Amino acid sequence: MNNLKYSNSVLINLTIVSIIPFLIWGPFFPDLIVSVSSLLFLFYLFKMNNFDYFNKKPFIIFLVFCIISSLISLESENISLSIKSSLFYFRIGVFSCFIWYLIERDKNILIYFYYALVLCFLALVIDGYIQFFTGISLSGFKISGNRVSSFFGDELIMGSYLSRLFPLLFALFLIKKKQKYEIYFIGVLFILVDVLIFLSGERSSFFFLNLSTVFIIILIKEYQKFRLLTFIIAIICVLVLSLNSSKLNERMFKNPAQNMGLIESPNEKVIFTPQHDSLIRTAYNMFKDQPLFGHGPKMFRVICKDKKYATGDTPCSTHPHNFYVQLLAETGILGFLFLLSALVYVMYTAFRQFKSIIFKEKRPLSDYQVCLLAGLLISVWPLTPNGNFFNNWLMIVYSLPVGFYFQSFFSKRKVKK
Repeated sequence: MNNLKYSNSVLINLTIVSIIPFLIWGPFFPDLIVSVSSLLFLFYLFKMNNFDYFNKKPFIIFLVFCIISSLISLESENISLSIKSSLFYFRIGVFSCFIWYLIERDKNILIYFYYALVLCFLALVIDGYIQFFTGISLSGFKISGNRVSSFFGDELIMGSYLSRLFPLLFALFLIKKKQKYEIYFIGVLFILVDVLIFLSGERSSFFFLNLSTVFIIILIKEYQKFRLLTFIIAIICVLVLSLNSSKLNERMFKNPAQNMGLIESPNEKVIFTPQHDSLIRTAYNMFKDQPLFGHGPKMFRVICKDKKYATGDTPCSTHPHNFYVQLLAETGILGFLFLLSALVYVMYTAFRQFKSIIFKEKRPLSDYQVCLLAGLLISVWPLTPNGNFFNNWLMIVYSLPVGFYFQSFFSKRKVKK
């Protein structure tokens, strides 16, 4: 009987961990795993009459946001389109709680997640560099204008995958028992991943990598020099590559500097790029028209066509490419406050950690928690372009470190080395 329970536990853990490689192949299977596991988890908690996982402030705030978003959808111009994205959005929060539950139930899932991340990162590194040097990946995808995408093909989101999951990988690395050879291996992997994110040509992802890395280096205690050394080596490689590739240099450094007015340019200053500037100004016009409740989740793609709001040459897309602006336009101030509160929490917690380091006090966060907080930071950072806030793939990536962070704070069984 105990063997059966153990086998079921391993099977469940491996099923959930499989979400990491499935994220490379598209949104369908990850979303299926999240939806099914969230429903089963809800059924289990109702059956056991155990709602401890849901009575914490972060989840309650998130649930209120989901309810508000759904109510706003009912008042939107296209209810069927809007309600599809908001009605079951709560499953993302439930899935984070499910991750917390699994870690609490069986610590082995931390090892499963660690090796799954290492294998996926290693596969992307091998395939990505083959694509960069030969022009075509092992999976048959051709390189697109010096931008490496590996298994993601035409969807240029490899950098997003790596940069957003990197803090989680580092967090799990810190708590794992390690041999010397493994430390060297991970050090090389970190360097190759850092450079590969640059080669992806995804400026936001490269910024997120730098932001989370600096954040981690400043606030952790162990392996600080280790990460600093790997980061410096990666930056040197990036500089060498940019000096030898005018396309990469222009895309990653010169064009953003010109757009922001940091260097002389015949063009006027814009927010991020001319395309982003147009989208953001259009979204802001939508917000001004309905500031409290917005126009409804996923309604930007519909209402941006209205001449009353459209601004610039490219006023329309599926979303305005910034979470905060999107929530202002689609959910108004009420939805915006949810994301803002998350940012305030992250910054306040980071400040407490920094203060404790300066005054040599007891640190409120472990190194493991600092890395997970770095994952939250890049999820709520306001001053970069983002994807669609209601995109399933992106939200699943964001929900993973949240589950680990919840467990590290709220569980009575703390994660130890």
